[in-house]
Amino acid sequence: MTAQISPPRRLALIGILSAVGGSLVFSVNDVTIKFLSGDYALHELVLIRSSIGLMVMLCFILPFQGGLPALRTKRLGAHLLRALCVVASNLFYFLGLAAMPLADAVAVFFIAPLLITALSVPILGEKVGPRRWFAVGLGLAGVIVMLRPGGSTFHWVALLPVASALCYACMHMLTRHMGMTEKAATMAFYVQLSFITVCLIMGLIVGDGHLANQSDPSLAFLFRGWSWPHHGDWPIFLASGTASALGGFFIAQAYRLCEAGLVAPFEYVSMPMAIFWGATVFDTWPDTTAWIGIALICGGGLYMLWREAVVRGEKH
Repeated sequence: MTAQISPPRRLALIGILSAVGGSLVFSVNDVTIKFLSGDYALHELVLIRSSIGLMVMLCFILPFQGGLPALRTKRLGAHLLRALCVVASNLFYFLGLAAMPLADAVAVFFIAPLLITALSVPILGEKVGPRRWFAVGLGLAGVIVMLRPGGSTFHWVALLPVASALCYACMHMLTRHMGMTEKAATMAFYVQLSFITVCLIMGLIVGDGHLANQSDPSLAFLFRGWSWPHHGDWPIFLASGTASALGGFFIAQAYRLCEAGLVAPFEYVSMPMAIFWGATVFDTWPDTTAWIGIALICGGGLYMLWREAVVRGEKH
């Protein structure tokens, strides 16, 4: 006889698998954005990526989520606020990627799951014990090590993934709050639509390249003018758009179904992927200081995950 999984456990399993799947897919998106950031403008990359992502979602995801009627919502304001958080998070993160080693940017960004846990207390009313607060502090210490404040190697660009992480955490608070009434596909649709809208506006402002003469890699990425993509780069754009659609859907599904504190640590699967992609695609490897920061950040998240499992085991 096949063992039956209780509904709460089944939802938790689906949420965890969604978080892992979304994180793996988003690692592909990170690689494509960093790879293309030296030749194309930020608004152009994200506009093409999101246009492809929107088509993928409408053609291959939405039909399994109830079709076009699933896009109807009575919470348009909440969707727009959530979408703006996603857009801000991505733009900050991509600007950081343009100038930072991939593994470093991902590691600093991984303060996000710890921020999600911290914000889940005042915003969602979830309970976080002292040991999980210790994990949050451990992660913050790791970020400080990664940023290297006061050192000769500190650069303002390193703060961009931190800003991205804060926006990302706020987005997931909204996801959890909206999860009882809104489908993951609905959330993903408004996110892609917002990306397209914001990037079109950015294109109108900086698309002619009149601000393109920038020496800093992040600012050059931000203000570079529009240039028609080379035909050999279209497969990379396609991979980025597909990863954006699938990753956005999976992550929304994870936080819609489960407590933020449960699924957030599973996003750490992106860290070894970032190190792998950085070494194989960009020939970069974290230095000793970066390894210490990575260990503290990931250690805090994994310790929090272990404590969550212990607490849940005691309850059952």
